[in-house]
Amino acid sequence: MISSARQRIMLPDPVPPHPLLAGRAEIGRGEYSIVLDHEDGERVYKIVSSPADVFLLTAVDRPRGIHFPIVFADHGVIGRAGSGFPLHLFEMERLYPLCVDTPAASLAGRLTGLYRAACVQRSELGVDMGRLALYHLAIEESALGASLTEALKTLSDFVEAYGVLPDLLSDDNLMMRKDGTLVFADPVFIA
Repeated sequence: MISSARQRIMLPDPVPPHPLLAGRAEIGRGEYSIVLDHEDGERVYKIVSSPADVFLLTAVDRPRGIHFPIVFADHGVIGRAGSGFPLHLFEMERLYPLCVDTPAASLAGRLTGLYRAACVQRSELGVDMGRLALYHLAIEESALGASLTEALKTLSDFVEAYGVLPDLLSDDNLMMRKDGTLVFADPVFIA
């Protein structure tokens, strides 16, 4: 749904051997993660190599609420990526790509459009552009609805506290639940 001008980079590492992952089908792969099927169909196993994503999923004060993914279990470090970062295994709720002509896709389109415009307005700030755009969007934008505005505030606070950067424009960083709720799947990165 959200297109990126850069070529998609996929985590090149193989799935490490682990008893929970034996025989599991790979159902998705991103720049810093691998997603495998779970036996119940409502959850997935997610292997993460990005420290920013690990912070997002493990911090005691991590963002929570209807627009953030549910983590059922943290199975810890299960290997090391070729990048040198640990590979961390989570058991999480299953999320789905945004479907065209759904309320979640429409909301995501509005959000990314507003975020992109806010970034353009702050482009002279360099690396701080996205962080400040997110902050201002969180405090100034009411057209996104109360729950998403609250989620943006929570994400902005997390970005500030952990020194990570927001990423609301990359493919698959915004996804949806089966019930159509928009979810920030991977909204942060480390520069």
